[in-house]
Amino acid sequence: MAKFPTTLLEATRYFADDQRCIDTVASLRWPDGKPICPKCGAEENERKHYWFATQKRWKCYACRKQFSVKVNSIFEDSAISLDKWLVALWMLCNCKNGVSSYEIARDLNLTQKSAWFVLQRLREILPTESNHMFGADGGPVESDEAHVGPNPQRMHADRRRKAHAAGRYSNKASIHGLLDRELRQIRARVVPNVKRETLQNAILENVSPSAKLYTDKAVMYDGLDKTFVHEMVDHSREYVRGEVHTNGLENFWSLLKRTLRGTYVAVEPFHLDRYLAEQVFRFNNRTTKDNPLTDADRFTLAVSQISGKRLTFAALTGKVPPSF
Repeated sequence: MAKFPTTLLEATRYFADDQRCIDTVASLRWPDGKPICPKCGAEENERKHYWFATQKRWKCYACRKQFSVKVNSIFEDSAISLDKWLVALWMLCNCKNGVSSYEIARDLNLTQKSAWFVLQRLREILPTESNHMFGADGGPVESDEAHVGPNPQRMHADRRRKAHAAGRYSNKASIHGLLDRELRQIRARVVPNVKRETLQNAILENVSPSAKLYTDKAVMYDGLDKTFVHEMVDHSREYVRGEVHTNGLENFWSLLKRTLRGTYVAVEPFHLDRYLAEQVFRFNNRTTKDNPLTDADRFTLAVSQISGKRLTFAALTGKVPPSF
């Protein structure tokens, strides 16, 4: 059997075979590569599902329904072949500054609209679920917020005056982030506002009371010293005071904004959470001395998360709520 790919060139050649694509997705989606019927949940044991070689699908021995490797996954009901899906996912996981729908459309011979839909569906599988509390061992945790939106310096003068009158962040989307320095992991999400109640609830839900919490001197963080060992840095005077700083999160905001402005150019707030999830996935699974992940590792992790997720075009464009 061919060696699993380690580069984009190898991945393009490896996934050119339809059966190899099916085998790869099946092995990462189901335990030991044994398919589980999405209709009735029957697993292969002594009895095996019948394989239709010409149709590239199985027939369940229990409920007699047919299913393919795409059913009940992010690939469901897509006419686009798996080789294009998997190469697009490889690029999305491993291109540091993201990959635009126009680039995917050129490279994979798709329309730009289809490529955009493919990328949005793939971003849907990138968030990794975790109930682990940051700072559980008493380690340092950073908290900070960012605002993403149009640059006032590039606005028309009339629009700039209106934005200034409405408030500094009136036309921008707000994001809150947490960084566990010991785990070197980030959690970030789009928030409706940066009021005290919103941010402090997010911190209480994700940070252990035993953690050392570091923030800037924004008023939204006042009162957290009742729950945490809380220290603040005043950015009007300094950016670092020993271990007290938020430079780790500032670095992440820089990467995120560079991607949004440079690769994607403009992102609607309605879709921002998926682009944020993409950047968080690459950051949390980056290659470090302590955790030497490869491109193949990031890809296999993403493919293993395709089950039970679905995003239709109607849900993506806000016409109907997501199906699940």
